[in-house]
Amino acid sequence: MTTAVAGTAAGAGAAVVVKQPRTPRRWGFIGRRLGFYLAAAWSAITLNFFLPRLMPGDPSAAIVEKLQRVSGQQLAPSALESIQKVFGNPDANLGRQYLDYLGQLARFDLGTSVSNYPVPVSDLLWQGLPWTLLLVGATTVIAFALGTGIGAVAGWKAGGRFDTVVSPLTTFVSAIPYFWMALLGLWLFAFVLGWFPLSGGYDADLPIGFSPSFVLSVLHYGALPAATIVFSAFGGWLLGMRNMTVTTVREDYVLLAQAKGLSTRRVLLRYAARNAVLPNFTGFALALGHVVGGALLTEVVFNYPGVGYLLYTSLQQRDYPVMQGVFFMIMLTVLLANLLADSVYALLDPRIREGG
Repeated sequence: MTTAVAGTAAGAGAAVVVKQPRTPRRWGFIGRRLGFYLAAAWSAITLNFFLPRLMPGDPSAAIVEKLQRVSGQQLAPSALESIQKVFGNPDANLGRQYLDYLGQLARFDLGTSVSNYPVPVSDLLWQGLPWTLLLVGATTVIAFALGTGIGAVAGWKAGGRFDTVVSPLTTFVSAIPYFWMALLGLWLFAFVLGWFPLSGGYDADLPIGFSPSFVLSVLHYGALPAATIVFSAFGGWLLGMRNMTVTTVREDYVLLAQAKGLSTRRVLLRYAARNAVLPNFTGFALALGHVVGGALLTEVVFNYPGVGYLLYTSLQQRDYPVMQGVFFMIMLTVLLANLLADSVYALLDPRIREGG
């Protein structure tokens, strides 16, 4: 605590002003948000448990039906009991199943795949995750950086020659459905011109590793899907940043910075863009959270071996354990991404943490 004493000019009286330092609320804000996300995680886990059980059938019945169709014989009761122990007994008490499910998650056990039995779900996820992170993660960052940077420049000189060309063109590109754009790119650059492969993530004749030939093959196969994602996504970031910058440059603190004679670059980066980027950063954090789920349409169109394509095949084959594992991973990454966004907000904007 600090104390300041101020007296009147005549000395007739004095006033004692006590000023208490304000306790930083940054960590309190993050702690409250962390508690909220823990509750949200528990709710999502519970929902992830009940949703597959509301669907018709169950994993054990699906694999029994498949085995009986292949063998042409009825399974013995002991074999049926063993399969139910592996994939969960639908006749067991629902509360018991829920507790068993929480115990499995605590051991990081996501179950066993039905369509790829006896491969664990976690192995399938780890096989597809690097491909998704490489393709969707990199393109998300590139599209965000490219769109945000160009949008800030366009918004700084709104109505100028650059803005009048870029903004309408970006609006037109953003209106094109991604599915059609991906199919058009695949038809033109892969089928007609033959510049890129039609499908896959690498040359199947090459051994997987970090050899130069394999790395070049991965880049070659991923170039066209990556280009379609960036081309389709950066327009949204650009328009959002451009509109926010147009509003921000009229604020008093920006006008004051210009009146002080600060350089245009400093005013744009330190004052205008720093505040204008906050709404865009929320979308970026959500986009990062959905990276693990993969760009489903991209991976389906290009047969790219990521988590999104894994989810697509599991839906076709009614592989409930894989579906449940993918949804669980997506849920965790979305919650972590939102928590990261809230934390960065508290660091960038003191008004958020002061307001609680």
